[in-house]
Formats: sequence, C-alpha cells, structure tokens
Amino acid sequence: MTDSRIPLQHQGRRGASGLSRRRLLAAALAAPLILGVRRQSAAGQDGAPLAIATTTGMIGDLAANIGGDRVVVTSLMGPGVDPHLYKPSAGDIRTLEDADVIFYNGLELEGRMTDILVGIARSGTPTVPVAENIPEDLLREPPEFAGKYGPHIWFDVTLWKLAAQRVKDELAAVDPGNEAAYQANLDAYLAELDTLHAYVQEQLARIPEDQRVLITAHDAFGYFGDQYGIDVRGLQGMSTATEATAGDIQALAELIAAEQIPAIFVESSVPPATIEAVQAAVQDRGFDVAIGGQLFSDAMGAAGAPEGTYLGMVRHNVDTIVGALASGEAASTPAA
Repeated sequence: MTDSRIPLQHQGRRGASGLSRRRLLAAALAAPLILGVRRQSAAGQDGAPLAIATTTGMIGDLAANIGGDRVVVTSLMGPGVDPHLYKPSAGDIRTLEDADVIFYNGLELEGRMTDILVGIARSGTPTVPVAENIPEDLLREPPEFAGKYGPHIWFDVTLWKLAAQRVKDELAAVDPGNEAAYQANLDAYLAELDTLHAYVQEQLARIPEDQRVLITAHDAFGYFGDQYGIDVRGLQGMSTATEATAGDIQALAELIAAEQIPAIFVESSVPPATIEAVQAAVQDRGFDVAIGGQLFSDAMGAAGAPEGTYLGMVRHNVDTIVGALASGEAASTPAA
C-alpha cells in the first residue's frame, strides 16, 4: 500500500550504512561462493553448450553475457510480461525440464512459479535463485511487507554485480572445464556494470533535490531509490498482485499536488490505467502532472532494441526519469 503522508522520505529499510554497505558488497564479491556438490552436465562434458533456462529477461541477459558461446539461453518471460502474475505454459515446463541449469530471481518475484521451480530442483537440475548470496542487510524490507524482502534487486547496479557473481559460480560448478572463460566474461561484464553505475549517479545528479521523487505503478524501484537517492513511491506494493484502491489513488494524488511533483511514470509490464487515474485525480486538485514516459521495470524491452539488454534498459529508465524530472517536462518516450 502507498504511504499517504505528505513528507517525502524513503520507504523500506535502507539496510547497512554507506560504509557498511560497501564492505558487505566488497566481501560478497571477493569471497568465492561455497557451492555444494553439483551434477556436471553432460552438455558441459561433451563440448556442447549448456542449455540455460531463466525466468526473466534480465537474468537471461546476465547468463548470456557470462556464459558467452558456452551457453544457449532461453528466457521464459519476454517483453511486457509481469513475473508476479506469470503462469508457465506446458512448453515452459518442458524448457525447464530440459535445461542443464535454471536461473531465477527468488525473493518471491516469480510467485506462481515457485512450487514448480522447487520441484524441478528436487529432481536434480541445478536451480539457482540469483539473489541468494546478497547479504540480508542489503535487502529492502518495506514496512507494509514485514518479514519479506523486495525482489527487484536489479535496479541497484551494485547488487546486480552480486547476481552476476552467482551466475558465474554456478556455471563454473556445472562446467568446470570452462571456468576461466566464465571468469573472464564476468570480469568484463562487471566493468560494464561499474560504468553503468557511474552513469546512473552522474545523470540523476542533474535532477534538483526537491524534484527527486519517482512515482510509478508499483514499488519496483525501491532499490533504485535507496542506492541513488531518489524518493520512490509505488501506487501498488512490491507485487502487482496487490491491487491499488481508490483511497490509494487519492492519497497519492494529494501528495503529488501538494509537492508539485512534475511527472509520474507508467511501466511496460503494468497496464497504465491506474497511473492515468492518478493523473486525473491530480488534475482534479488543480495541478497538471505529466506522464513522464514509460519505464521498464519487471521486463526488458524487445530483443534487438537498446532496451532489450539490461544495460540499455537501465540507461533508458535513467534518461527518461531525468528528462522528465530535471526540467519538469515529460520525456518524449510514449506512455503506451
């Protein structure tokens, strides 16, 4: 549910202090993950590429970058797909059963698929939640979801580096003969993520401090806000399975009008109707808030487009947010 109080503040637990956070991240990246005994895939042994199945496109992109030509990646959830509500087809189940390794997010992102993933893991297929080696002190626990952590870790680029490390560790465990190649790919990709992290910081610094408020359809950007100093307000909670009420819409509209927030944003994987309802409620209060553009939250853009990669998706989001909030004018990105 949305916090209707007028003062702007970060929601959810920040976790460790800045210094402690850096130490936790450094320790998690520096220390090799202690892996249990894994089956070594026949695909890895006979020279054929590993068949990798992933839930989201972001994880698929991660596996492709680290696996390189040693993997063939199939992602079940394409552009515009909401992982919170996704129900796998019979074909998806076959893809999972045929995979040498399965990577998924964890932290209940894949809600309806969790039981299926657990069942396949029990059959012996390595089935790995990429968030599992992130220290708990770096995970968000929004007060309205006490006892559960936010799943949208990819919006903090420093946490996505830990997910990348986890993917590399598993690939090396299943296919140890190519560990050096996986490590080289990981090192190259971590350098790209460092560049991306710096870009996000530099661009967001262009937004005046009193306009650093990001309002979207659901609370997918909490990690983004915590890492980069943006106050994030989602109309719905961490999961789109939680429906916004008329009261939520009115409370958020009151906040926007009172604080003169220039723009709000739709998401590619969430129908725009609720954000459009917020816009109308704000207009009823005598303030004209713009739809600042479309952000990619739980799914990337189309394959072949810049937003069809994790790096391009994050850059698109940052450019759209800055374009709408830094000048107070809506970005040119279509809202549909």
